[in-house]
Amino acid sequence: FFPMSFGFQTVPGTYTVVSTYTATGCERQMNDNITVTINPLPLKYTVTGGGVYCSGGTGVTVGLSNSQVGVNYQLHLDGVASGTPVTGTGEALSFGNQFNAGGYTVSARNPATGCAQSMTGDVKVKVNPLPTKYDVLGGGTFCEGDKGVPVILYLSDTTVTYQLKVDGANTGAPRSGTGVAIEFGLQTQPGTYTVEATHAVTGCKSTMTGSKNVIRTPLPPKPTI
Repeated sequence: FFPMSFGFQTVPGTYTVVSTYTATGCERQMNDNITVTINPLPLKYTVTGGGVYCSGGTGVTVGLSNSQVGVNYQLHLDGVASGTPVTGTGEALSFGNQFNAGGYTVSARNPATGCAQSMTGDVKVKVNPLPTKYDVLGGGTFCEGDKGVPVILYLSDTTVTYQLKVDGANTGAPRSGTGVAIEFGLQTQPGTYTVEATHAVTGCKSTMTGSKNVIRTPLPPKPTI
């Protein structure tokens, strides 16, 4: 006698086997029975969030529109598990702010049944670079009544605007990058000068390297004759 296989069964229920002797037509039910149960897959919900942020920022949130109690949800970045699974609450889920660029998907697994399901859709996270940092040059000391001292940015990019600041406050109008150095002209207001760059398309900002001080020296008092 050899074991016999009836193949894979996909209909739930209780299965028995009846044998029939071909020569006589006599039948006999085999011992025992087995039950086939179909466990449901986790329900599908939609992956939410994603977006664009500037490098060095707080990232963007990735979440799930809903969740089931007793089901674990795993975030994936470009097909690779990212972080630890989050347990379903019966409400929308957040996987927190994500900083790495790429495509995010979510898989669900019921630990009680082992059944798993991919959630619907994916979201993208893009990280825009900050403007390239260049050195602030110039500054110095000048005598009261003179024309002042220059403040210069060593280099600039054509897709970036540059704002000169003194003690953190804007001074003058923003200057568009030209691909070469930018001269902000002679400065007469005492203080610490910095330059803030803003990308014209992405809006990402960065402060250029270093700062320069402008010092105004008063003239000596006129003597009385």
